[in-house]
Amino acid sequence: MAATEIRDRVAGRTATRRGPFWTIPRRDALVGYLLISPQLAGSVLFVLLPLALVGWYSLQEWNVLAGTFDFVGGENYAKLLADPNMGEVLTSTTLFSIGLVVLNLALALLLAILLNQKLAGTTFFRTLFFSPVLVSLVAWTIVWQFLLQGDGGINGLLGAVGVDGPNWLRGDATALLSVVVVQVIKNVGLNMVLFLAALQGVPRQLYEAAELDGANAWVRFLRITMPLISPTVLLTSIITVVGSLQVFAQIAVLTQGGPGMSTTVLVYYLYQQAFQFRHFGYGATLSVLLFLIVAALTLVQWRMRRKWVFHES
Repeated sequence: MAATEIRDRVAGRTATRRGPFWTIPRRDALVGYLLISPQLAGSVLFVLLPLALVGWYSLQEWNVLAGTFDFVGGENYAKLLADPNMGEVLTSTTLFSIGLVVLNLALALLLAILLNQKLAGTTFFRTLFFSPVLVSLVAWTIVWQFLLQGDGGINGLLGAVGVDGPNWLRGDATALLSVVVVQVIKNVGLNMVLFLAALQGVPRQLYEAAELDGANAWVRFLRITMPLISPTVLLTSIITVVGSLQVFAQIAVLTQGGPGMSTTVLVYYLYQQAFQFRHFGYGATLSVLLFLIVAALTLVQWRMRRKWVFHES
């Protein structure tokens, strides 16, 4: 027996046998990787790769007309810091985003609360308020462009009651507000539906118990409704903030960034620099700035969720 063991060791044989390579866990893992591979490939090709290319282009000076593509390092970022228009652009972007987010979320929640009541006609009004979401963005904006002109439909209605309305899209004080209102009316239905679904998930027993304890409607809203729909509030706020920073078509159709630069938000300024003035390197730098702003705001909202979102503490 000892001689046999010695021969086996000399020949490099092992006393133990290896198990089969394709075990059940490995087969399951392979199936999982195959199932996510299309999504993974799409993320790499259409998200990660474009992000990397934008970062690379921001270090270049690409003159399409001259056919030159030169590495300039951090010159575009230095140009960004010294850009005299950046203050007005960021101010317009901030005002637009704050106005859009506040009006959209407040109006969507109010409509959802009203349409959550068991009243006749709620189905009709739900459809009415959600229908603008399904309309083509460009068609919607063109219609509002005619309505908001000096001799448009809005001023026609105001004139019928003796009010002389301004040219909404050409006034410094009204242009940005007009774009915000057009965008709010267009997309408020989406957040309304999300809030409505969240409200219908709140147990009625909680409201009944609160009423028995003497809580009025406002207390029930603050102590029951808001905590239980706070995850939906977080979701809608993130979606709305990101969307407010990516608005382009409305600005391009309604105001073209004017009057002056009162409606020139960051995305439209990026478009001007890259595709009107052919400064593609600087346009890529503005894209990097936009990405950092969106990422920072999303991260802040996500980190703050533990302080006010129910079940996140």
